[in-house]
Amino acid sequence: MMESGAPVCHTCGENVGLNANGEPFVACHECNFPVCKTCFEYDLKEGRKACLQCGSPYDENLLDDVEKASGEQSTMAAQLSKSQEVGVHARHISSVSTLDSEMTEDNGNPIWKNRVESWKEKKSKKKKPAKAKADTEAQVPPEQQMEDKPAQLDASQPLSTIIPIQKSKLAPYRTVIIMRLIILGLFFHYRVTNPVESAFPLWLTSVICEIWFAFSWVLDQFPKWSPIDRETYIDRLSARYEREGEPSELAAVDFFVSTVDPLKEPPLITANTVLSILAVDYPVDKVSCYVSDDGAAMLTFESLVETADFARKWVPFCKKFAIEPRAPEFYFSQKIDYLKDKVQPSFVKERRAMKRDYEEFKIRVNALVAKAQKTPEEGWTMQDGTPWPGNNTRDHPGMIQVFLGYSGARDIEGNELPRLVYVSREKRPGYQHHKKAGAENALVRVSAVLTNAPYILNLDCDHYVNNSKAVREAMCFMMDPQVGRDVCYVQFPQRFDGIDRSDRYANRNTVFFDVNMRGLDGIQGPVYVGTGCVFNRQALYGYGPPSMPSLPKSSSSSCSWCGCCSCCCPSKKEPKDPSELYRDAKREELDAAIFNLREIENYDDYERSMLISQTSFEKTFGLSSVFIESTLMENGGVAESANPSLLIKEAIHVISCGYEEKTAWGKEIGWIYGSVTEDILTGFKMHCRGWRSIYCMPLRPAFKGSAPINLSDRLHQVLRWALGSVEIFLSRHCPLWYGFGGGRLKWLQRLAYINTIVYPFTSLPLVAYCSLPAICLLTGKFIIPTLSNLASVLFLGLFLSIIVTAVLELRWSGVSIEDLWRNEQFWVIGGVSAHLFAVFQGFLKMLAGVDTNFTVTAKAADDAEFGELYIVKWTTLLIPPTTLLIVNMVGVVAGFSDALNKGYEAWGPLFGKVFFSFWVILHLYPFLKGLMGRQNRTPTIVVLWSVLLASVFSLVWVRINPFVNTGNSTATTSSCIAIDC
Repeated sequence: MMESGAPVCHTCGENVGLNANGEPFVACHECNFPVCKTCFEYDLKEGRKACLQCGSPYDENLLDDVEKASGEQSTMAAQLSKSQEVGVHARHISSVSTLDSEMTEDNGNPIWKNRVESWKEKKSKKKKPAKAKADTEAQVPPEQQMEDKPAQLDASQPLSTIIPIQKSKLAPYRTVIIMRLIILGLFFHYRVTNPVESAFPLWLTSVICEIWFAFSWVLDQFPKWSPIDRETYIDRLSARYEREGEPSELAAVDFFVSTVDPLKEPPLITANTVLSILAVDYPVDKVSCYVSDDGAAMLTFESLVETADFARKWVPFCKKFAIEPRAPEFYFSQKIDYLKDKVQPSFVKERRAMKRDYEEFKIRVNALVAKAQKTPEEGWTMQDGTPWPGNNTRDHPGMIQVFLGYSGARDIEGNELPRLVYVSREKRPGYQHHKKAGAENALVRVSAVLTNAPYILNLDCDHYVNNSKAVREAMCFMMDPQVGRDVCYVQFPQRFDGIDRSDRYANRNTVFFDVNMRGLDGIQGPVYVGTGCVFNRQALYGYGPPSMPSLPKSSSSSCSWCGCCSCCCPSKKEPKDPSELYRDAKREELDAAIFNLREIENYDDYERSMLISQTSFEKTFGLSSVFIESTLMENGGVAESANPSLLIKEAIHVISCGYEEKTAWGKEIGWIYGSVTEDILTGFKMHCRGWRSIYCMPLRPAFKGSAPINLSDRLHQVLRWALGSVEIFLSRHCPLWYGFGGGRLKWLQRLAYINTIVYPFTSLPLVAYCSLPAICLLTGKFIIPTLSNLASVLFLGLFLSIIVTAVLELRWSGVSIEDLWRNEQFWVIGGVSAHLFAVFQGFLKMLAGVDTNFTVTAKAADDAEFGELYIVKWTTLLIPPTTLLIVNMVGVVAGFSDALNKGYEAWGPLFGKVFFSFWVILHLYPFLKGLMGRQNRTPTIVVLWSVLLASVFSLVWVRINPFVNTGNSTATTSSCIAIDC
């Protein structure tokens, strides 16, 4: 257990300890980077005499003291190395993780202990030649050693750094948040203690809605308490892992691209995504691209054949001239000076030739698409005359085809190309295939068998690589020994093409990606958003981070809010349910097995098969010994002696439709099943195990995709996200109760995940609150009593705090006020439409098993440049916001008519009612323009018709509700009768 408030070493996670004066040990007096004395001594032994954080050289007096102390402790260190009783600091020094051995000892299994000792003896025998090699290296002349030191010094510097938001921007922001909380408390005290008796149902409804809005604001606001920025150093990554004259030591990366229907997801877009991956700025032998065709379409396969052929020309062209982006469609469509910074004389000629080649490539692909519009009665036939195996998309075998890479195909200049693999998993009737999550898990297994890269980058088929150095950006975190050991994934923000300047429907999601995600990066990390994410493969296999204790002994004594102290919250030990204890025990068994089998390639077949069967890996990962062995290779890779044809056969086996039965796939490992938003669920499970994620925002966007093109498609996208959140809320993985046992999920992170699953329920109070202004205007009643001076101050303070919070948030995030306003507008539009339907659909699906679909029909648009963006597709989702618009507009007209009818004293109460009604209309205004189907202006005829209808309605209202009331009219009639008499 760590002492509260004591600085913690960033290398080993232990206390930094005290120096001779009884003060905390400080290695660098420039930046006070926390490093303990043991790790500091080890750095000195390795020749690093500069701070890892700032690069400043260490103090000479400190170096002399450490050298003297190290001489006295050398005997003790030798004894420790002989007895193999290494401490916690050796986790980062030796090749054997003592943390895992501690977990093994906790299991109390003497058989495992004996095996560990025998394995250590075997490894020590095999390491003797390596030791002799180290002795010969030690005899290098001192002149050469001196020459190598500067390179070592540069390579030892951190590959990334955290840039905190300036205190001058963050302190006022936090202060206003606290002040707004206080004002909210006083406001609700006033609202609850001052009911409106004449309109009690309306008042009660409004108070309940306002309390829910305040609760959702807290869930959304506090996870943004500590936003941060990060900076990466790609040059240091190259200095450390790509030394001149030596093979590259950068880690391999497997790219996943998923597609389903080539008629809805154009093959040309998928081809551009694949081409941008193959041309990425990374060693070609470290890149493999897997394309998942979950629709088993021959069109996708044939377009991939054409793509592989065109890549032989495109990849060398990209690398020769360092062009950006490396997706040809988007490169050639750029409206920029393409000659800028291109000094090679041959560039213009080669660019023109490449553009012609690409146009021919597009013609071939589009011809395939045109041919695929009508399926032959006998089904599709391949070029050799055999039927296409995927003619029945619901009943077909697994298919794998390796292009480039293993096939030996090289580019036109004779250079090696990255691997490209087509994968279509087996599908049979009666099996649950779990849509995209199941396809991604199939790719995890296929890639583990064929290439087994330690890192995985997944992209949607319409998200191309916009920054060729994006993988290097991620590796600055993943391959940094000080940062990457606990990182499960690096998430990049999503950026989009094809959106008009005004971004009417908030397609860019700027507030989420530039504000919320940066706030989460300061806690435990951003949520996984489904694409543009680099995963640690070990995290996908369900293991916990290597530095996390296996048993939650210390987690109960440390604060899960900040994760560093034991005194800021009470240490009450909550009992764990038996199912959670069982899962923890199984996880410890797998973690122990990873330690015990780390050198599995050193054992013979009999030992290997016996060990695999004894660890019960088959119950977790399935019946494939090749795949199980790949899961035990922490640094990835495939055995050199492996036969490619046998690997392909094994890869076909692991994508069979029955492979996942009675395993942990989709439950504890891989992409998690149970929601259409499998991305949120997968990231949530990783954070619950103690992993953290990182948000990487390079200056040039890493990836770009295609946003929904019109209002109806945007609402359907939001509907799918909201439905997934409702499904998680109704599942066992709900953040309200899941993952409390280990104490590894920080409280602010939990608040953020709770916000991701409860936000659709805000639609219910939002619809009610948007209806209240119209009801008040039509009935003449109001939800707020006559305001006193104190009440006026509270209302004014509340509105000012909302405005100031938004302004200060814009100040530290850099988001424009237009983006914030668009986000606010679409929050209302989506809330009263898609979110509302998602709540009802989610309950019907989860409780009654009824799955409803909302059909969409298209109507053509007139505009040219953004024509598709303004197509009106009539769907059920359009009904609620349209109704709210009409009702509020009618209410405003009725309110003004009533005020004209009653006279001057009626205008005061009317102001408050009309203000709230205009609030609703302004937020729904983009929806109204969407119904008009036009780009940047409302047609004049619409304005004229609106004024005319309002005038007619006002005259009719006055005629029906005359100036005299019913009682006066009766008296007048009777008097007339009397006179006549």
